[in-house]
Amino acid sequence: MNQIKIRYLSPQEWDDAMALAWKIFLRFEAGEYTEEGIRSFLDLISDERLKRLFEMGEYPVYAAFDNEKMVGMISLRSINHISLLFVADEYHRQGIGRRLIETMKEHVRRDGRRKTITVNAAPYAVDFYHIVGFVDTDKETRQNGIIFTPMECRLSVES
Repeated sequence: MNQIKIRYLSPQEWDDAMALAWKIFLRFEAGEYTEEGIRSFLDLISDERLKRLFEMGEYPVYAAFDNEKMVGMISLRSINHISLLFVADEYHRQGIGRRLIETMKEHVRRDGRRKTITVNAAPYAVDFYHIVGFVDTDKETRQNGIIFTPMECRLSVES
């Protein structure tokens, strides 16, 4: 796992990051969603406005790479809300998701405007988020066909 590097996504890598999110969403999450939910997720990752926000620095995206291969990605909206977090299935349980979360926590700490980081965790990811320090802030909910549990994690002062 030492070869895994995490860095800010370049604009040329946007499509690869969204393709990775789509592939992993279909494999692990889509089965629990309605057609509306699947369409809502596809609309999110193919939204040109979102891509423009990323290009303007308003929608940070970090990715994990095994040499040149993108194996994970995480994005942030509204200063402190994890919007997307996906790790290629063959790289699960290797600490990549945890490292991506820590990278984003550090990003939010540096920004300084928030003391927490939030996420709407998909059913598949709830246990993972609990392991990395998130707590439920409400019960599982469904919105636009997307199923999630709202969660947050208080940021420590140290990095």
